[in-house]
Amino acid sequence: MLPKLDSPRYEIDLPIAKKKFQFRPFLIKEQKILLVANESEDPEFLVQNLKQIIKNCCLNDIDVDSLSSLDIEYIFLNLRARSVGEQIETNYRCENKVDGESCKNLMNVSIDLLDIDTDFKNYKDIIQITENIGIKMKYPDFKTIQTLTENNKDVVEKTFDAIYQCIEYIYDNDNFYYPKEVQKSDIVDFIESLTMDQFKNLEEYFYNLPKLKKELEVICSKCGYTHTIKLEGLNNFLE
Repeated sequence: MLPKLDSPRYEIDLPIAKKKFQFRPFLIKEQKILLVANESEDPEFLVQNLKQIIKNCCLNDIDVDSLSSLDIEYIFLNLRARSVGEQIETNYRCENKVDGESCKNLMNVSIDLLDIDTDFKNYKDIIQITENIGIKMKYPDFKTIQTLTENNKDVVEKTFDAIYQCIEYIYDNDNFYYPKEVQKSDIVDFIESLTMDQFKNLEEYFYNLPKLKKELEVICSKCGYTHTIKLEGLNNFLE
């Protein structure tokens, strides 16, 4: 019998689920899954394969399918760092104007994947509608994020779909009303009965969702201009 190879164990705190996630680095078999997923143009196929990699590498009792999109991205970022390398090297072109012309210098930038922030400063998951009525929201999953970016739906339809998917419950002084316990049409009617200001508070929930983000300051070696580079979302860190 061939010897078994031991893998190191790591642990992170999930930003939304507030749980410990224990994992091993992904191996060649997970790398093959990732390569196949990256070749696909189907976003759903990519998401399912990312989840499969995470499930393979998970070492504790976590329901990966129930995790928010941010937790999934945070796990994969750490998996990538521990499996392939903590540093990613990329290039940015300096567009600073010098004597009326762009500098065009190509700058090398190093990104530390273990030093990525999640900004919760403006995040509130309780939306107060009136003094006695409110909505508890939940962070969207990948399916809901995809709904927001679909081009085959109008803005109003996408917004209503996303709001419905992200309502954990509606409450008043007497009860909690969970989407699985009431008709979808009743929740849609409730949303449609909101004033413009009340609805704006719901929309702002999505604008203020925490994201993987990092600000880097890079000084151009040619013209000396200091660039502030803002990175947001998983794709920015894995390009």
